[in-house]
Amino acid sequence: MADDSEPTPDSAYAPPAPTARQRWRRRLGGWLVNLVLIVAIVVGVQWWKGRTLVTGEAPPLVGRTVDGTSIDLADWRGRPVLVHFWATWCPVCRITDGTIDAIADDHAVVTVALQSGTEDEIRAYMHEAGQDFRVVSDPDGRLARTWGVAGVPTSFVIDGDGRIRSSIVGVGTGLGLRLRLWLAGR
Repeated sequence: MADDSEPTPDSAYAPPAPTARQRWRRRLGGWLVNLVLIVAIVVGVQWWKGRTLVTGEAPPLVGRTVDGTSIDLADWRGRPVLVHFWATWCPVCRITDGTIDAIADDHAVVTVALQSGTEDEIRAYMHEAGQDFRVVSDPDGRLARTWGVAGVPTSFVIDGDGRIRSSIVGVGTGLGLRLRLWLAGR
């Protein structure tokens, strides 16, 4: 006579508990999935923010700095240049001011102050902030439109041939910008 009853919990098969190694692998797999998702989101956001930026040959950047020096981006052909758009009214730009100033000590840097008041007001801001990098005033946003800049801070790395090698909208680290400049000079 066959026993048609359901197995009791004691007689049911219970899989063995996962080992420490199996738990670690599952945890690591979860972390990797999360990391891939975070990287995909960051890359997607950067692409979205930078979709209006010009690529290829760098547009002309000719003018006069707020201290009266003539400037032409073409004068730096043969070496990489950082072109940085910012504004005195931008709180995020204040975070990058020290980084840009430090990079300007050993790299070619041109900055463009977007709709930041008169040249006197920009000079006063620079003096108060203790910054000493080249600044071209863009009172009407004409230069920003030419470069496709819709928000600040925005940085471009131009190679020695005058081509845009990389761009970033938002805060860029000093190490990241220096690495981009180094790669553009290779």
